[in-house]
Amino acid sequence: MVEEGVANPDYTRIRTVNIVCTIINVITGMFAVVLGVHIVLVLGSANMANGFASFVDGWASGVNLGLSGLFTPDNAKLATFLNEGLAAIMWLAIGALLTYLIRRFALPGPRRVQRYRRVVQ
Repeated sequence: MVEEGVANPDYTRIRTVNIVCTIINVITGMFAVVLGVHIVLVLGSANMANGFASFVDGWASGVNLGLSGLFTPDNAKLATFLNEGLAAIMWLAIGALLTYLIRRFALPGPRRVQRYRRVVQ
């Protein structure tokens, strides 16, 4: 009879932490991509009356972290590039910081990052 066991007793906690960190990275990365797409649409002088462009514009205004009026140069394209570019970088930094802190304090052991393996007994 073959039984499969987990070599690491903290397997479920490690797996849960990795899933939570992956979800955080996907969400914050998606926000940064939306802001990047909006920057490309503005720099390319896209028709904002288009359905896709207006959808991206609305979503970008919702996830820009309140940085829409931080930089106010004369050129509107440059203002969008600076404000939303900074917001995209901030989203990536927020995601990296959250996943670092979660892994640092939620994973066991001195190294905090442990690999697991299944063994057949």
